[in-house]
Amino acid sequence: MMFRFAYPVMFLLAPLALGWLAFALFKKPEGITYSMTSRMAALAGTGSSTLVARIPTILRACCLLLLILVAARPQWYNVSRDVRSPGVDIMLCLDTSGSMQALDFKVEGDSVTRLEAVKKVVADFIKKRETDRIGLVVFGEEAFTQSPLTIDKGLLLDLVDRMTIGMAGDRTAIGSAIAIGGKRLKDLKAKSKILILLTDGRNNAGEISPQAAAQAVREFGIKLYTIGVGGEGPAPFRMKTLFGTQLVPQQVDLDEATLKKVAETGGGKYFRAANSQELQEIYDIIDRVEKTDVKVKEFFHFRELYPWFLVPAILIFLLELLLKTWILRVIP
Repeated sequence: MMFRFAYPVMFLLAPLALGWLAFALFKKPEGITYSMTSRMAALAGTGSSTLVARIPTILRACCLLLLILVAARPQWYNVSRDVRSPGVDIMLCLDTSGSMQALDFKVEGDSVTRLEAVKKVVADFIKKRETDRIGLVVFGEEAFTQSPLTIDKGLLLDLVDRMTIGMAGDRTAIGSAIAIGGKRLKDLKAKSKILILLTDGRNNAGEISPQAAAQAVREFGIKLYTIGVGGEGPAPFRMKTLFGTQLVPQQVDLDEATLKKVAETGGGKYFRAANSQELQEIYDIIDRVEKTDVKVKEFFHFRELYPWFLVPAILIFLLELLLKTWILRVIP
């Protein structure tokens, strides 16, 4: 919901109203001819009564200012969009296996798990794809659809934020993840169908091989991108030891050869992300390559607010008339 004045040019009249008020308040009062001025002075009263006599003038100025606000047409409004093109359908397959708790990524200078870094970058990617339908597949030892394709970005961001390590098991079923994501995309009529798989391990669970799953999605016209996460060599893991919780380096077995073959079979490309910056750049590359060609028609919905100013203006005007007619009567 946003606020605006439809005719802000009407505020140019405000200085005129304020100028009239200043002139009316400080001008010399009108006089009358009377021979016995001493008696008239006693009737004139104190300076405070003179100020009271100017209340109608102040009320008239307030009425004018409110009418200027009415003429400027204050409005609440919002904008809705009618998307008239299917755009791009995207399934994000994200690894939440145990190896994603490695602490070799940094976000804003702080060491975080690979999953936390992925969640931040994926959230930024979702926000950029305003008109595309996006779905989520989470995989570890199992693979399941966390969200079907949707344009509800708020829902997607909430689901990404809730992802936890091990929620689908500790091992890695890459083939199952590709198959589940492809199943969600295969029957859709979208202009472009994209599957992005992100993992830091090798396929050691599930009944479907990554190569067979990639071949299947290629037959359905789905382009497959793969992203390998993690640096070279052992990665630090937070583990409990006899001396308390410590960072212990362990080797994570990333199967780059398979991920490259899978991406090639799926008509896409393989990327390697060794840190948060590279991961962000990869999603930026995919965002630029897979452009959405949509036609968007905007609808503006307005709610007029002028009655909130018009009614007080009328009441103030009536109050001014009442004061001048019945209470603060003047001569003549």
